[in-house]
Amino acid sequence: MKFAKKLITLLLAMVLMFSLVACAKSNSSDTSNTSATKVPESTNDNAGSSTNTDSAATASKVLKVHFDVEVASMDPQIATDGTSFEVIAAITEGLYSIDAAGSPILAMAETVDKSEDGLTYTFKLRDAQWSNGTPVTANDFVFAWRRLVDPTVASEYAFIAEIAGIKNAAAITAGEVAVDQLGVVAQDDKTLVVTLDVPVPFFESLMAFPSFLPVNEAFFTAAGDSFGTSPETILSNGPFTITAYEPAATTITLAKNPTYWDASKVALDGIQYQVIKDSQQAMLSYQNGDLDVATLSGEQVEQFQADPEFHNIMAGYLWYLSPNQKVAGLENLNLRKALALSYDKAAIANNILKDGSIVADFAVPTLLATGPDGKDFRETTGTYLSTDKAKALEYWQAAQAELGVSTLKYTMIVEDTESAINVAQFIQSEIQTTLPGITIEIQTMPKKNRVERMQQGDFELGLTRWGPDYADPMTYLDMWTTGSPNNYGFWSNADYDAIIESAKKGDLALDLEARWEALKKAETIVMDEAVIFPVYQKGDAVMIKSKVSGVEFHSVGINRIYKNTTIN
Repeated sequence: MKFAKKLITLLLAMVLMFSLVACAKSNSSDTSNTSATKVPESTNDNAGSSTNTDSAATASKVLKVHFDVEVASMDPQIATDGTSFEVIAAITEGLYSIDAAGSPILAMAETVDKSEDGLTYTFKLRDAQWSNGTPVTANDFVFAWRRLVDPTVASEYAFIAEIAGIKNAAAITAGEVAVDQLGVVAQDDKTLVVTLDVPVPFFESLMAFPSFLPVNEAFFTAAGDSFGTSPETILSNGPFTITAYEPAATTITLAKNPTYWDASKVALDGIQYQVIKDSQQAMLSYQNGDLDVATLSGEQVEQFQADPEFHNIMAGYLWYLSPNQKVAGLENLNLRKALALSYDKAAIANNILKDGSIVADFAVPTLLATGPDGKDFRETTGTYLSTDKAKALEYWQAAQAELGVSTLKYTMIVEDTESAINVAQFIQSEIQTTLPGITIEIQTMPKKNRVERMQQGDFELGLTRWGPDYADPMTYLDMWTTGSPNNYGFWSNADYDAIIESAKKGDLALDLEARWEALKKAETIVMDEAVIFPVYQKGDAVMIKSKVSGVEFHSVGINRIYKNTTIN
């Protein structure tokens, strides 16, 4: 059986290798590469160290990566989740990319000229081409960015063009100004001029974010509604091309892009992504040599943390419960506070996840952004909604009197990953024990469906997450403005809206110190109103084969980048 298994592995690897030949991814301080995040080696022989049975696959230099959720979209202007962003960024490159330290570096842009007032950026594009041989032009960016803000497209990430300060972005999204009035112009095929409403200090970092990636208009038009759904309807200008993909696919394969402008620095022959939702199965695949990069969960961390291939990385994702305030009872502040204080966050981080995640008593994560004072945002701000079961019971009793009820029942929707289900079940038990009379039911579904349900307001409680798109507190705080597509709870506060608006393009935008203090005030409002119930800030426990080096981890924007990855 062992011989047969090795023979099958060898044959599969050879098939993959030949198919690839034929078909010829901040300023945050937790951004790191694998060498910087490796834990000390241990002499503990019980760690379950992995085996290396995939010599043929190693020879082909195809990196095999584990996902625990499916890719939701391969359309740069439509995608909203980190998994999709990771794959999109592997095959598409924008004006900038991100280096190992998390800083923006020129990519499709060969040079940039910035006006003294910080309102105009003139980019000269390098000679680069799409995977179908057509040149990458300035119009590819104009077309993509107009799609991003076009109200008929209704991109959930349209707001990020306003965050970037691009002229007229907000007015266009609101349907008040024509799309062609967006502050981006192709002067010629190789000259792109971007005009801002206000100076944005993190503008260049934002230009590496997937929503700003280019799209070839002629190719998009020819693909029609099928754009981004298959290798034939996906165009690449980045390090890799996509060779196998379909919506909800459990296996996605990429091949090195031979026409990529920086192809000489890409050492991998390709990447194979495998969606495995069960963590035990994922680790079996890792140990069998079918995965090079795998994510651990729960009890697995204790089992493998002494293994030299184990890495612990602090991520930027904030996991939280969102209450739909249009649902009867959840509009009551005392009830929301009761729920927010009722569950033991430390037990979730330390006993259930065990992956380096930390308790979240905040809306803006740690290690996200540094202020004008040179300190991390969390260093000079308070904590909120900390677990307090006795206080939670008091809030529940007050809510009962105000609502005239003795019992309430809510359904919590949760994505069908192992860690999300485990966290949800613990929160369910904690709420029901701490707050007698409240019943929580759990409904699981694929992440894409969970997100759609929350966007449509078709939920009562939702366990969700948000990853930072750029290194500024606004990447979180902007979510809870009135009308924001990510304001799942439909909360509205005029004072809060005014702070955020001014911080984006009003008086506060021109005074960095005052802006920073105003953002602290904004977070306090969100937490005092229990707009969300924070649970934990994600840590990642990852296994990476010793033969693999150069995987770049980032807490902001694209979480993992493989352009500089090598297999020895």
